[in-house]
Amino acid sequence: MMMPIYNEERTLEIILTHVLDRPEVGEVIAVDDGSTDGSWEILTRLSAKDPKLHTFRHQTNQGKGTALRDAAAQLRMPFALVQDADLEYDPRDYPALLEPLQQGRADVVFGVRGFAGQTAFSFWFVLGNMVVTLATNLLFNCYISDMETGYKVLRSDLWRRLNLSGKRFDIEPDITARALRLGYRIHEVPIRYYARGREEGKKLTWLDGIRALGTLMRLRLVSQRRLFGMQVDTDYHNRRHVELARHHPLVATDKTELGTH
Repeated sequence: MMMPIYNEERTLEIILTHVLDRPEVGEVIAVDDGSTDGSWEILTRLSAKDPKLHTFRHQTNQGKGTALRDAAAQLRMPFALVQDADLEYDPRDYPALLEPLQQGRADVVFGVRGFAGQTAFSFWFVLGNMVVTLATNLLFNCYISDMETGYKVLRSDLWRRLNLSGKRFDIEPDITARALRLGYRIHEVPIRYYARGREEGKKLTWLDGIRALGTLMRLRLVSQRRLFGMQVDTDYHNRRHVELARHHPLVATDKTELGTH
């Protein structure tokens, strides 16, 4: 699990306690992105108590995207999920998010806000998310419901092969566009969501929505080689697509699973 952190002392210990208590969590890669409050001190204290918590620190704020890219380079578990350090996303949703990956049915899973219990931040925030999601579907000929969701779960091997370049909140369209350009279909599951407001530390603004649209357009038009470099591992991705096609949930290896005897 990867956690980017910037000035989240109010909620950091609460969310980390919930995360570290989850049986699905094998490691937490926490990156303090130049916090100026007490976030780093909280991380230092908690990491001394729990060996699953691995902490890293940027001396200056470099953005959520940079923090996630640094965290992805440290992954050791087979799957990795992004967990923000606020209280908007609920770790109780981990089993549902991980199930498609553990069953071999998907390599990319997004948690969708809105189909389960949810509180919204504002009408304009929701509308902006709908716009960037629609743009994603049009540009990449896909059908997803929540491009900007913070709950994105991928195979760790795929995280390392995305060649991400997003530095700040453009990391969300960066992850999405690169996975789609590689031919992966995004599996969605409903999640809980508890939106916070500006007074509680909400950092995303309408300008980030404009930047997301620009990022999506650029990543749709740029060449595959520019996106993934000269040494793109096409053999790996081809193997994964074949494996994913073989793991349809109705294709059981044991006939008793389908109720036939």
